[in-house]
Amino acid sequence: MADAIELLLVAREAVAIAHRIVHARTPGSVTAKGDRDLVTDVDLAVEEAIRAFLTRETPEIAIVGEEHGRSGPSGDELWWALDPVDGTANFARGIPLCAVSLGLVAGNRSVVAAIDLPFMNVVYTGADGHGAYVGRTGDGGGQGERIHVSGVHDIAGAIVSIGDFAIGDSGEALTKNRIRLALMSRLGARAERIRMIGAAAIDLAWVAHGRLDATVILSNHPWDTAAGVLLVREAGGLMLDDEGADHSADSAATIAVAPGIRDEIMSTLGWAHAAA
Repeated sequence: MADAIELLLVAREAVAIAHRIVHARTPGSVTAKGDRDLVTDVDLAVEEAIRAFLTRETPEIAIVGEEHGRSGPSGDELWWALDPVDGTANFARGIPLCAVSLGLVAGNRSVVAAIDLPFMNVVYTGADGHGAYVGRTGDGGGQGERIHVSGVHDIAGAIVSIGDFAIGDSGEALTKNRIRLALMSRLGARAERIRMIGAAAIDLAWVAHGRLDATVILSNHPWDTAAGVLLVREAGGLMLDDEGADHSADSAATIAVAPGIRDEIMSTLGWAHAAA
């Protein structure tokens, strides 16, 4: 594999390109691409620009994007996972909780991450074995301040975010939503606060930064999670699937948690599965 730090520099420049596009444009069109699933012309413009940049800079690495699927070489030795605007529903309404998320995956494990929060002018970056960092957008290439997950040890002092509800009328979606409702009920009675932010990349970046103590996302689209998963691990957090095993790109769910409340989060999730 090419040097992780060199590829991190590529990822930083890619999300900087996206940042400029998001700030230069407002959504001119909002189109439904599924049941309550939206895409804007800005999502498409960002993905096309980043694809062009990555294809030029790293032609040997495949790209998997939310809007245009896979392109480039076959195989899974290395692949970029891109969400051009994570939190499109927020973005389309002028809610600033959205992000550009770009992760590099080797096989099924994340190794490089860059998440830009364009309306907060903050960028999160990390590389396998090199830590996770937060900096200001346009800081001249500096990596910023190293970040760590929180040291909370009691669920009563924890702020926990829950991923978006599943959409559609399938049995799988209905089951996942029953689990979410049970989880929110149980945690709502015990945790300091529950949040639903609407952007998985922010959920994960904020667990890495210690702003959230855990997030439970009952899905695992790689473009949403690949970058954030790396940040949490590099910040000292745990990345798990819904059975408590180590998270990978193949996992069905994405749970990020500060080590001190791992057992409480996972036991509560287990209870929610049983209750649903």
